[in-house]
Amino acid sequence: MKDDNYADLSLFSALIEGIKPLRQDTHHFKQPVKAKQQFEIKEQQIHADSYFSDTYQPLLPVDGPMRWINTNTDKHELKRLRRGDYSPDLLLDLHGMRQAEAKLELAALIQACVKQNTICCCVMHGYGMGILKQQTPMWLAQHPNVKAFHQAPKEWGGDAALLVLIDIGEQPHRR
Repeated sequence: MKDDNYADLSLFSALIEGIKPLRQDTHHFKQPVKAKQQFEIKEQQIHADSYFSDTYQPLLPVDGPMRWINTNTDKHELKRLRRGDYSPDLLLDLHGMRQAEAKLELAALIQACVKQNTICCCVMHGYGMGILKQQTPMWLAQHPNVKAFHQAPKEWGGDAALLVLIDIGEQPHRR
């Protein structure tokens, strides 16, 4: 039995003598790891598509400054926002964007506020044709992490901008 194995081994080694092994360095059979940026872009699109609807019409004021407060939020928060007790840590400028781009950026801003524990941000929609000025409050009123928003004071853009109060969860918040 031992001699048969030795004979087979010597025959096999005689057959493969002079053969170079192939290198398999060009094909990767594992799925490529997605870049963090691709993952975040897809996540932003999912958030924008799931939270913001163009057909939903929340009850917003017709006269006076643009303002809205969530039913679960204390009414004094809106007054504090109007007075300027909160200063925005993040700013978003929507000038020159289309509605689809603005939706994605708005979802990304709210997500960034939650990640960075920022409770106040400013969204500058501008005047222009008035499309973003009209749509931005409607989108903000639909998002579950938005506590309230109010027309920004002059130093943050006046009636061409909104100060937004974000719910960052159970983490200790600051003013």
